[in-house]
Amino acid sequence: MSAQDVEDFLLQNRAAADRVETYRGYWESDKHWEPRREFILRNISDFEGEHLDQLLSLSMVWANNVFMGCRYSAELLEKVTEMAEGIEVEDAPVFKTRDEIMKQQQNQ
Repeated sequence: MSAQDVEDFLLQNRAAADRVETYRGYWESDKHWEPRREFILRNISDFEGEHLDQLLSLSMVWANNVFMGCRYSAELLEKVTEMAEGIEVEDAPVFKTRDEIMKQQQNQ
């Protein structure tokens, strides 16, 4: 599902679009919300009913990793990365660990 597919889906399914919009945090900019909304829409059919909270949590894990560099277990990151496959994030920040920075400085 591309960004255009998401927009087309939302236009054709106003009730679903309105429901998904309620999951947006007040702190989320459009730049953060639009990819997370796409993540939710791509995976919502796998997390119906009482499992919706799990999807919303996974979407936050993915967004926190992409936009803030938060680190999680390898297993969890692998799962959310797979769920987000194909989502394009414009101008995503690049994060380096302290060890990567130190290694780079030693090689100079």
